[in-house]
Amino acid sequence: MNAASPTIIVVGSGAAGLAAALAAAETARGQTPACRIMLIDRAPQGQHGGNTRWSPSYMRMAAPDRVAPSFEEELCEVSGGRADRDYVRRLAREAPATIAWLMGHGIAFDTPVYYLSAGQPRIQPVGGGIAVLRELERAALEAGVAISYERTAQRLAVGRDGAIEGLEVRHADGTRELVGAGAVVLAAGGFAGNPEMLARHLGPGAETLRLISPGTRFNAGDGIEMALAVGARPAGDWSGMHAEPIDARSKGSAPVVLVYPYGMVVDRTGRRFFDEGAGLVHETWERFARAIHFATPGGIAYAILDAKLFDIAGYERAVRSEVPPHTAGSIAGLASLIGVPADALQRTVADYNTAATGDPAGFDATRADGLAAAGLSPPKSNWCRALDRPPFLAYPLVGAIAYTFGGVATNAAAEVLGRGGPIPGLFAAGEITGHFHGTAPNAVAMLRALVFGRIAGGGAVAYCQRRQHS
Repeated sequence: MNAASPTIIVVGSGAAGLAAALAAAETARGQTPACRIMLIDRAPQGQHGGNTRWSPSYMRMAAPDRVAPSFEEELCEVSGGRADRDYVRRLAREAPATIAWLMGHGIAFDTPVYYLSAGQPRIQPVGGGIAVLRELERAALEAGVAISYERTAQRLAVGRDGAIEGLEVRHADGTRELVGAGAVVLAAGGFAGNPEMLARHLGPGAETLRLISPGTRFNAGDGIEMALAVGARPAGDWSGMHAEPIDARSKGSAPVVLVYPYGMVVDRTGRRFFDEGAGLVHETWERFARAIHFATPGGIAYAILDAKLFDIAGYERAVRSEVPPHTAGSIAGLASLIGVPADALQRTVADYNTAATGDPAGFDATRADGLAAAGLSPPKSNWCRALDRPPFLAYPLVGAIAYTFGGVATNAAAEVLGRGGPIPGLFAAGEITGHFHGTAPNAVAMLRALVFGRIAGGGAVAYCQRRQHS
C-alpha cells in the first residue's frame, strides 16, 4: 500500500460495485491522505454491470422513504430463521437513506404495480437497472473513480499481519499485474455464470440452466473463490438459486411468463406436475423453475390457458416475452402446435375442467383466491377455472437462473468474515455474499446490493484511514 495515497479497489460494476466506488470516493473527499478509488470489471464496456444492466430492479419498500413495519420479520421468516438479524436490521435502517442518496444522484423512483400480485408495495427506479447503472457510473467518474473494463481479478494478496495488501489483475491481453491496495471491495456477483460450480453445488444438470440475462454469464464465482482462498467463511444456501420461468423461444433478456397460475402447466407428455396455484407468482416461481429444469422430460413445460386470460386487467405486465403464445381453436390443435400428444393433453384438460367446481365469480388474479380444484393430483390450490373458452394458448417454458445464494460471510458492516472475525481490508456486497436461504426474499436483491455496496465503500475508506494513522 502506498503510504501517501492508499488505493481502494472495487471488483464489479453492477449496483453493489458502483455504489461502493461512489460512496468510497465521496467519503474520501477532502481527507488526507486522499484515497485513490479504482473499479475493475471483467466484462467489456457496454456489456458490464452484471445482472443490474438487465434487471427491472424492484425494491421491497413501502415508499422511497420507508420500509414496511414487517420488513425485518418477513425477511427472517422467509429464510427459515437462518437470516443474520443484524444484517437484516441494518438493511432496513439504511434503505431509506440509500434511496435518498440515489435520488440525489439523479435516479427517480416510482411505485409500480408488481406484475399481477397484490401485497407489499415495491418501488422501482424509473428506467430499471440500466438507469441505476448509468447514473451511478456517471457520478463515480465525476467523483474521480478510475474505471477499467476487461480486467479480471485473479488473486488477493495478504500481508504477514493477515490484512489485504493487493489484488492480482489479469488484463485483456493476458498479462497480469499485482496492484497494491489498502482495501478491496468484492462485488463481482455469484456463480450463476460458472457451469462447473453450478453442477458442483446445485447438482447434475444445473450446468445447463439457461441464464436469465446476458450479464449473468459474467458472474463466474471468481470473487467468491478468491475470498475463500484467503480464509473467508462460506455462507448462505450453496444449493440455492433464484430462478424464474421464461419463454423457451425468446432471445431477449428475462422473458418471464408469469401467467401460469391462471391456467395449468404440463410436461411434454401432457401431464400436470406442479400446483400452479400454490401461491402468488413470486412465492412459487423458484420452485416452478426448478421443477421444470430438474424434473420434467427435456427440461421444458407448457403453460396452457384459454381466452379468459385476456379478461385479466393488466395481464400483459406478467408476460415479458416478445414472442406471442401458440394459439389454436381446440386443445387437440394446440397439442399439435407444441408437440404434446393430443389424447394426453385432451384428457388432462378434461380432468382439470371436471375438478374446477368452484364459483368462477370468486376468481381474483391479484391474491390467493381459494378457488381450488376438487381432487386433482397434484392439487390446484387457487385460480382454478375451467379451460373452455377458445382460443387456447400455450407458452413453452424453461427455468432460467438469475443468481446463486452461496457466497462469503459478511457482517452488517459489509466486512468479509474469516474464522476469527473480519478479514482486515476485505469488504463485499451484493450477490457474492451468502445471506439468502431456501428462497430469495422477494424484491430484496437489488436493494441489499445498493445498501451494502454503499456501506462497504464508506467502510473501506474508514479502514484505510485508520491504518494510515495507526
